[in-house]
Amino acid sequence: MKSPDFLWSTAVRSDVRWEATTAPRAAKPRPVHFKLRASGRGLSTLLGALFLTFTANLYFSASAQNSTKKPIVNSNEREVAARFAPVFHQALGENPRSDYITNFDFDGDWRGDNNWENTDEKQFPLRAYIYYSVSETQTHYFIHYAVFHPRDYKGGERKGIILSEIIREGTKHGVEKDPTGWLAEAGVAHENDLEGLLIVVNKRGKDLADAEPVFLETFHHNNFTAYLPGESASKDFGVFKTEGQRVVLYVEPKGHGIEAYSGDKNQADKQFVVYKYSGKAEEPDESKEGSVGYELLPIQTTLWPKAKLNKGGKDQTYASPRDYQQISIDVEKSQGKTTSQKINLGTLGSAFLGDTGGVNMARPPWAWFDKNHRNDPPGLWFFDPARVIKRDFKLDDSFSTAYVRLPFWAQ
Repeated sequence: MKSPDFLWSTAVRSDVRWEATTAPRAAKPRPVHFKLRASGRGLSTLLGALFLTFTANLYFSASAQNSTKKPIVNSNEREVAARFAPVFHQALGENPRSDYITNFDFDGDWRGDNNWENTDEKQFPLRAYIYYSVSETQTHYFIHYAVFHPRDYKGGERKGIILSEIIREGTKHGVEKDPTGWLAEAGVAHENDLEGLLIVVNKRGKDLADAEPVFLETFHHNNFTAYLPGESASKDFGVFKTEGQRVVLYVEPKGHGIEAYSGDKNQADKQFVVYKYSGKAEEPDESKEGSVGYELLPIQTTLWPKAKLNKGGKDQTYASPRDYQQISIDVEKSQGKTTSQKINLGTLGSAFLGDTGGVNMARPPWAWFDKNHRNDPPGLWFFDPARVIKRDFKLDDSFSTAYVRLPFWAQ
């Protein structure tokens, strides 16, 4: 389709003359008035040009709107995430603000390399948000929740940074003799911190009130821990508790690893902020209730759109580009048939930009991994949770791994 300017210039010929008269130039532009003098043929040509220009403008306007169209978040997915949003017992260290749960852009920008400093600035309230995404099979919901803190300050806010710097210098010399890559991940304190969990919900019919969490995996420091519901310990799995339909979790101070809440001495002998879903992002220092309410943010419209890196390999939010290549997931088609869908993911940021302590140490959900499953395709836990759950809990083929629709990242 030619541009409106091209259509106009080719349609209006020399037999149509325009005389322009303008008011004297002023600080604010004044309208231009035209007197039209045209022959019959010229007038016909002019009207045709006006019609073409009007039509073309409509076309280009619609195209521009479509090109900047924001992704639509599935309202049912938010309802599911809200219904099963966990209870977080956040333990506090010597600097409680560094343990408050919040959003990545709490300070009003998406820069990753100023979050450590801005944590101490009380002009930036640390309101409580939890990131989420939902995928679905015929029988289960798979809900990822991601918990952000601006700092991981294991080892202390000052000593931890110094130790991280020492480790970082050491890895420059030792990493060539460490094919596992563990040395490079051994930083203590670092800017930004994102830990998380996966809750699997058995639908048990169409009403969410009848559904219940049946599997849980939590992420803490490059480890996934698997849990089942119940009261007695299991040889292979831990146990999680619920309040109604909500899994109860423990978030450690300083390093913010997530576990099922047990209330044992190691967990209970601490000060806590208890976060519960309320649909409103509250700040602990302002809350007068027994718990602090949090709001949900879709990964689809927050962390994900910024993950496509430019040619320079980093931007203000992400660093450490990685080619995720292609991943295959099972998707249900018509009449209950299942097909393997291949999705090209391309290059994504696999760490948040951070320059305090360990550099670029915090990872988004698609870069989380279990050091016990180093051979998994990158991002498997996030991109194909059904397959991971089936493997980790040793489930048989009656457990479906075919999704009822493509997840947002594959669209």
